[in-house]
Amino acid sequence: MNVRKLWLLVAALVMGGLLAMGADKIKAGFIYVGPIGDYGWTHAHDVARRIVDEQYDWLETVYIESVPEGEVETYIDQLVRQGCNVIFTTSFGFIDGTFAAAQRYPNVIFAHASGFKRAPNMATYMADFYQVYYLNGLMAGALTKTGKIGYVGAFPIPELKRHISAFTIGVREVNPTAEVHVRWIYEWYNPAAAKEATEALIAEGCDVFAFTEDSPTVIQVAAERGLASFAHYSPMYAFAPDYVVSGQLVHWEVIYDDFLVKVHEGVYTNKNLTHVDYWWLLAQKAAELGAEIGMPVNPQYVAPLQGYVIDHPTFGRISVYDLVFVRYNQMADPGITFDPFEGPVYDRKGNLVVPAGMWMSYDHLITMEWAADGVVGPWPGEP
Repeated sequence: MNVRKLWLLVAALVMGGLLAMGADKIKAGFIYVGPIGDYGWTHAHDVARRIVDEQYDWLETVYIESVPEGEVETYIDQLVRQGCNVIFTTSFGFIDGTFAAAQRYPNVIFAHASGFKRAPNMATYMADFYQVYYLNGLMAGALTKTGKIGYVGAFPIPELKRHISAFTIGVREVNPTAEVHVRWIYEWYNPAAAKEATEALIAEGCDVFAFTEDSPTVIQVAAERGLASFAHYSPMYAFAPDYVVSGQLVHWEVIYDDFLVKVHEGVYTNKNLTHVDYWWLLAQKAAELGAEIGMPVNPQYVAPLQGYVIDHPTFGRISVYDLVFVRYNQMADPGITFDPFEGPVYDRKGNLVVPAGMWMSYDHLITMEWAADGVVGPWPGEP
């Protein structure tokens, strides 16, 4: 092969996609559904973006915030024009637009958070919280005095249904008659709607709170009434030090680091991502239990949780505080010897949805529509 033909071959490989040997320089674009100052989901993604950006001189990152889910393709076009060769889209509602863009831009690598559609140049990824929500539920069940726990939910999608049901299973494990009352606000970020929903749940008698809305509003409203709550996605202890019990903390950076390094090294290309799907949990250190980093339980709540002792079918007499850490260790160990959806599990209509001795499969977890026994309130799409 002469030099000219060799040069043309190399040029064709470059134009046709990332070289198999890897991408010397990566410009990664991130598309966010909310503002980076939301202090929830989007804030956590952006913290992770900045962490990985600072680690590698071959990496440049850019982002676009507050993108309406139905307009994601317009913003993908913008990032491609800016020279991005890797694009992360970070909301479930971006799924169809991302998949369509992957067909239009076969030379670009895409990764979509929380979805299930993949292509040769499109992977999926999720740092999921259902295990941590279960642990939070154990604590919430011990702390409620009224037997009513409030949950402010964004959208009734399988992700939230999975989280709320895992939370409720935890609640019922230590307080069999307690209920989790759910109100949907149909917004990812809307502090006013979150405030209204929290106040309505308080009026119903709820005295402990969890939520999926990307601001600390629920925590702040609950704290004004002297009520306990659990942080969501970002460390929220500072917003109510006397009332934030624990929470779910995310480490998206472990996924972004792994993915981008593999693109850089040529392990991932625009030809081989059809079966690349990150599902990283406690064992992979993508999730953390805590009111803030390094604080699994607010010290003010240690004594009350130690003082709440139950007769557990597996562990006998045990405090909820100790139970939380026994279960945490079972799930955080790479071997994973426990799952919140370990059967028998019944939905709130009395149907056996997980037989005794069985665990839910990944496919069932990510498509979950039913509500666990103990959930109260509307549940669109319920079987």
